Formats: sequence, C-alpha cells, structure tokens
Amino acid sequence: MDEAVVDHRRLIIAGTGIAGLTAGIYAARSNNEPLLIEGDEPGGQLTLTTDVENYPGFPEGISGPELIQNMKSQATKFGAETRNGVIEDVSKADEGHFRVELSDGDVYTADAVIAASGASARTLGVPGEEELMGYGLSTCATCDGAFFRGEDMLVVGGGDAAMEEANFLTKFADTVYIAHRREEFRAEDVWIDRIMEKVDEGEIELLLNTELTEIHGTPADGIDHVTLVEHPGGHPKQKLEAPATADDVDEYTFDVGAVFFAIGHTPNTAFLEGTGVEFDDDGYLLTEGGRGENQTDTGVDGLFGAGDVVDFHYQQAVTAAGMGCQAAIDADDYLSELERTGELYEPEETAVVEGDD
Repeated sequence: MDEAVVDHRRLIIAGTGIAGLTAGIYAARSNNEPLLIEGDEPGGQLTLTTDVENYPGFPEGISGPELIQNMKSQATKFGAETRNGVIEDVSKADEGHFRVELSDGDVYTADAVIAASGASARTLGVPGEEELMGYGLSTCATCDGAFFRGEDMLVVGGGDAAMEEANFLTKFADTVYIAHRREEFRAEDVWIDRIMEKVDEGEIELLLNTELTEIHGTPADGIDHVTLVEHPGGHPKQKLEAPATADDVDEYTFDVGAVFFAIGHTPNTAFLEGTGVEFDDDGYLLTEGGRGENQTDTGVDGLFGAGDVVDFHYQQAVTAAGMGCQAAIDADDYLSELERTGELYEPEETAVVEGDD
C-alpha cells in the first residue's frame, strides 16, 4: 500500500450522537464490526440537554448525557468500537473502498461509511452563553419549551426557524418575545402572517432592531435576565462599536426566564466534499429518501447519511435514531451484496498503528 493504514473496517460511522450510536447498535448486531469516530462534539447536541422528556421509553425523562452514554454502552456491548478523533477527509479509491483520514493524520479504509456527523446549532458567543446552555438557554424549542411553562421567553432570530420556534413556544410561555437585529424579518410571508396574528392576540411581542449581548443567571437558578441593545437603524451591536453612533444605542436589561437561539444550524459535511456526494444549498447531505428501501443512500455507492446531517427540518433525537437504524440496514444490504459477489476490499497489508481507542 502507498501509505500506512491504521486498520481496514467493513463499516466506519462518522459521529457518536443519537444517529451514529443507533447505526452502531444495528451494524454491530449485523456483524459489520463498525468503528465509530466521535468527532469534535462527542455525543452530539443531546449532550447539551439536561433533561430529555420526549424520547420514547423514559416517562420520567432522562438527561441527554445519560441517554448518550447508555446508547454507547449498548453499541459497544454488541461489538461496535469507538475512538476519539475528527474526520478530516473521506475519499473513494479506485478499488471502490473508502479512505478516511483523521485530523491527527491517522488513515483508515472502509468498505462503507455512514455519515452521522450532525449539524451544529449556531450561537452568538455572548457572555453567559456557555455557562447557561441547557440551563435556560436552548437551541431547540420543541425539546425544552415545556420546561419553562408560564415564563416569559425570548427567541433570537428573524428567519423561518425563529418564527416556528416562537409560534410553538406560545403553547407554554406567558409572553414570547422575538429579538431581531433588523426591522424586517427574513422569514417567508406565511410565517410572518402567523406571527403577526399572535402579536395581535398578545401572545408574542416583537423587539425589532434589537440584539442580545449578555445572558445573566446561574446553572442552579437558571436565567434571571438578559441585556439587550437597540438602535432604530438596526444592527445595534455594530453601531455600539462605532464611536459615531454608539451614543444612539439603547442598552437595557430585560427579564425573561428562558432564551432560545433560532439562528440556524450548520451541517457538519465539509469532510465529505471529496466524495462527489451532493448537498443542498445549505450544505445538508442529500439522500435518496422517498419510498422503499435504500432511503439513506447518498448516490455514492457505499456512503449513507443519517440524522441531522441530512435532516434540516425535524431535527429530533427520535427521528435521528430512526434514520440511524435505516442507514445501518442500508449499509448491511450493501455490504452483504459486496460479500456475495466477492467485491469486499481486501488490503494486502495493514500497518498496526497505536490508535486512541
């Protein structure tokens, strides 16, 4: 071989969130001996959720980290292996197998790959954000909105996601406030119309030309209040930093019991760019979908997608698990056919390199 390879595997799974671990459980039970690469967010977004009450089978709820750890234990019990590492690049060799390179330089080969690398919620980087994520600050209204029943809630954003989150939160909130840094929303007209109906009914209030600059509270007590800045010309944080306009920015505190960021997600797909796989305009992985079998196929033989790296809409733990199951079954069908036709890759030699298992 042209380079030292740590190992060759029938199946490599990128990611150890709900989708990746579910795929690992099913793949291991099918004797495909999967290797799961944890990525730079081991466990995925669920590790930021203190309580999960909408995952089937846990009537009293379960913490996100505990659910992830239970699934990881289940996957390894059946023979899956995990290792710390970030996949830098995936490419397909002329022989039909995949070359998987990690950021530390380690290289693996595999007959099939499941991309379950998720999507990262965008955040603002404001003071208090890191400490209070999961303790009053959330990026998922459907996951966490019910925990703050009766509270005033602040949604940050101006697109379809923000409108949808705010509309959903009216089920629980005393009042939902939407903070948007401009005068006009970016959302589709149908969503704006729905929100304006809620405004007329007194369930939602708009804080336009307004941005969040700090979140105040503690993990023990949750969010107490936030700091907002407002300027009639929009983009107040930019104007606050410019001497000519700083005096025109109004800075004030605002009492809310929960904050929801709804400023989009970034799918973790950069490592797949060399495979020839297709993405949508927002970078989400395109799969076959539709009816029948092989719904998680990406169009590149042997490469499958599952979870939030594909799903731009539902983005729930249970839907990610379901797609992880589908991907593992699709991958098993693919690998079984390769085995039947004698096309599984057989490396001439595999260098033994100490990994970080």
